[in-house]
Amino acid sequence: MTDSPLAFLQHRLSAPSKTLGEPGPDEAQLKTLLELAVRVPDHGRLTPWRFIRIAGAQRAAFGRRLAALMLARDPAADPAKVDKERHRYDHAPLVLAVVATLTPGHKIPEQEQLLSAGLAAYNLLLGARAMGFGAQWLTGFAAYDAEVARWFALGETERIVAFVHIGTPREAAVERARPDPLARLSDLALPD
Repeated sequence: MTDSPLAFLQHRLSAPSKTLGEPGPDEAQLKTLLELAVRVPDHGRLTPWRFIRIAGAQRAAFGRRLAALMLARDPAADPAKVDKERHRYDHAPLVLAVVATLTPGHKIPEQEQLLSAGLAAYNLLLGARAMGFGAQWLTGFAAYDAEVARWFALGETERIVAFVHIGTPREAAVERARPDPLARLSDLALPD
């Protein structure tokens, strides 16, 4: 970890989930991570997020169910893709599903509520790294699937925005090429 908050953010990396192992956060560390996750902009104080823990034997069970679901829908599915889903949750000792709990028709637009849930997921990544863990935000088809939503007992206005995998990195994360931020900047030019 780096010394200053700015340097910490300048060197933020995701740790690939398949490189994460034991130990994961203990209960006190998990509580701290969740406290960090909820310190995000939340216009209207709607708390438009909640978290579902996937840990222990539930990780492998979830992967097996996802693989079976893929095969039920497409018996000719690529075996490598099926196997990837079967084992996606095997590595990190803790996976937190971040669920956006939207309030339609509220004065706070649903987009802002959804973004707040995304920020909660991002704070989990930052918090995990600050505690010395590695973390990765993944989705995959499971985040968008109606049957998976039923398994998670999601309400009609809820959706999974992230599966945040957290554990101890077994190898260093590799830096990737980043875009030139100034090339992504433009100035407002109002029409006459």
